[in-house]
This record gives sequence, C-alpha cells and structure tokens, in this order.
Amino acid sequence: MAYTTIKKPGDYFNNKIYTGNSGTQALTGVGFQPDMTWIKRRGSAEDHALFDAVRGVTKRITPSRDYAESTDAQGLTAFGTDGFTVGSSDAVNGSDNYASWNWKAGTGQGSSNTDGSINTTYTSVNTTAGFSISSYTGTGSNATVGHGLGVAPKMIIIRSTSNTSNWGVYHKSIGANKMLNLNTTAAEATNSGYFNNTDPTTTVFSLGDEGNDTNGSGKNYIAYCFAEKTGYSKFGSYVGNGNANGTFVYTGFKPAWVMRKYATGGSASGEGWEMLDSARSPFNVADERLKADSNGAESTGSNYYVDFLSNGFKCRTADNATNNSGATYIYMAFAEQPLIGDNPATAR
Repeated sequence: MAYTTIKKPGDYFNNKIYTGNSGTQALTGVGFQPDMTWIKRRGSAEDHALFDAVRGVTKRITPSRDYAESTDAQGLTAFGTDGFTVGSSDAVNGSDNYASWNWKAGTGQGSSNTDGSINTTYTSVNTTAGFSISSYTGTGSNATVGHGLGVAPKMIIIRSTSNTSNWGVYHKSIGANKMLNLNTTAAEATNSGYFNNTDPTTTVFSLGDEGNDTNGSGKNYIAYCFAEKTGYSKFGSYVGNGNANGTFVYTGFKPAWVMRKYATGGSASGEGWEMLDSARSPFNVADERLKADSNGAESTGSNYYVDFLSNGFKCRTADNATNNSGATYIYMAFAEQPLIGDNPATAR
C-alpha cells in the first residue's frame, strides 16, 4: 500500500456530536474551519440540514427531501476556525442531541472554474483531501463542469438549489449511465441524462440533458465532488453474503464515517442510505444509525450491526439494508486513522 499523504484525517473530515440548547451556541472541537457541515437531529424526527461555504451560511439544503434551498436565519450562522455556530432552529439546535459531519474544501467560496463548457460561479477545492464544492447554472443540454481536483472524482452529489428536484448521485462503482438519488430509497437506475454516460476526467464531470435534477436550463446547482485519497477516503462497492459473519470491506483505514446504499441484485429492495460513525458508536458493534433519505430519529439494533476495524468495516448482520446475499452495495467512507503511517490505526 502506498503511504498516505494525509497523516491526520481529522484535519479534513471530522464528526462532531453535541447537545442543543434551543438558543445560540458556538461549537468547537472540529479541528479545522469546515466548508461543508451536515447536521442531523438524533432523538426525534427532523430533516437533515446541510450548509456550505460556497452558498453561504444560513443557506440550507435538505438531503432527506427534494426541497429547493431555503434561508434558515437560525440555522448554521457562521463557520469558525475550529467549528461552527448555530442558532435556535430545531434542525440544528433544539432540545436534543445532534450529529454533525464536517469537511474541509478550499478557503471560503473560491473562484470560478473555467475548465468545462459551463463556467462555475464558484469552486472551492482541496486537492489534498480530494474534495470540491462547485456552484453552476444548468444548460439543459450536454455539458461539462470543472471540479478542480486534478484527479477524477469517484463520487459526485448534485442538488438543485433553485427548484424542487431529486439529489443526483454519481458513483464510480455503478458507472455514469446509472444514477442514484440521495433523498430516496430507490435502487440504481439507468439514466444517461444525469451524467451523459461519461465518467469524470481529471478536470471535468459530464452532464446530460436531464431537465431537473442535474442540468435544467437556467436552474442553479451545487455539486460536491469526492476523489479517493489513500488512507483517508474510499468510494467502492461490496457484495453481501447474507450471513451474520458478514462481508468484510477493506478501506485501508479505521473508519470515522461510513454511508452505504443498496444498489442492485439479491432480493433486497427499497433500502435507504445508512449512516454510521465512530462518534455516535465509539465501540463495536456500531449500530447507531441515521438515514440520509429519512427525517427519522436515530435507531439502534442488530439489523444495523457493523464492526469498524483498523483497515475497514465488517458487516455483522444479514439485514437487507446492509448484507443481503448477492446484493451489491455502494459506500463512501472517511478515516479516523490510516492503517499505516506515523500513528497507524489499531483495532478498537
């Protein structure tokens, strides 16, 4: 295995759990100034809330819904040098416990990227961590958009900010002629209109003539692009074995956060985007589950069992959402510690 260039994954991605106070509070301990923060209330039903530095604070989009962007004056109100500040909105700071997941892109909004046929309004990019955020306006016809990463992204999540639509997801494991929707439980589907049946290159990602979710004419979009970095991030797939001694997935690091989704095959269907992290589940087995496609409260139980290991994760259930026999699942994962380096990961 190649030596990771990211010795401290927590400099670029970090979980932050906290207790809301129904007022205003500045939350620290993230370890860096985040450029994207995704927040979910844990104890009761409430939609997810996602904020980023390109669109600006208080500008909320909702992974669990097809809503357009809204302004939440009491949502996330500032990105700080070691965290973020939240107002009194129930989505981010009610009388409950919360999970937040934080990523570092570039510095603030960034600038326009002109590599594609569509010039982005802003692109904030971190080539070290393999993450960029871009805003652009759709054309309604085949186009390309610059991502700034210098390597081809393995996963892209796109959301229209100006209209009601689904979240469009590209994942290398299913290819550019297929798509998923972050806000639904639907399995992978063939749709060349999303990504023009063209995998991303080192400079651009491609869009088809899809009229709403990724490239509607005159509609505004935000795109989150993720490239794989050894020892820090992994975007792949695995096939379930239908056994409590389940499939092992090698990532090359101890995971801090894993989101997985049933894609195709087996006898599973209608399974959502399962989210586990090491902050809410500090010991094995990890089973404190939230779902990106649902506003539901956090749930626990044997149906969600996963072990976070020093070099990946292992399914500990035959549940359809996790490990159905013959079913293919896609995942994205970020590291708590790399497997090798100055401070190599150990089992927990």
